[in-house]
Amino acid sequence: MIKGEIKMANGEVIPFVLYPEYAPNTVANFVKLVREGFYDGLTFHRVIRGFVSQGGDPKGDGTGELSYTIKNENEGNPLRHKAGSIAMAHRGRDTASCQFYICHEAQPHLDQDYTVFGEVTDNLEAVKNMFPGDVIEYIRVEG
Repeated sequence: MIKGEIKMANGEVIPFVLYPEYAPNTVANFVKLVREGFYDGLTFHRVIRGFVSQGGDPKGDGTGELSYTIKNENEGNPLRHKAGSIAMAHRGRDTASCQFYICHEAQPHLDQDYTVFGEVTDNLEAVKNMFPGDVIEYIRVEG
């Protein structure tokens, strides 16, 4: 388990944990991007109340991606889309790169289609109260 936090420009801090034992390549990709400062200053461009807050798009409009993709890691992954789950967004199976989302509530219809790789451990209300365009000041991970 890897601990981290999202610090929003509005001052909210959202602590989370990542589970490399269930989604090792997804966690490694996310941690790499975090350590490079990739997410710093980006936004949560898509916020749908009762569904998800999605961020990590370098273009800020939902169309941005990296020059590479990563494969889904669903086989043998027991993590499910529950309130606070962190998962990778993609435009089709095995096409995730940098965008991720946090579930406001359980979304079981997304299970097995998207890789869940972490979860918010506190302050889920800050996620639920986001607006499109809210800025990520930084994301940090321990270690």
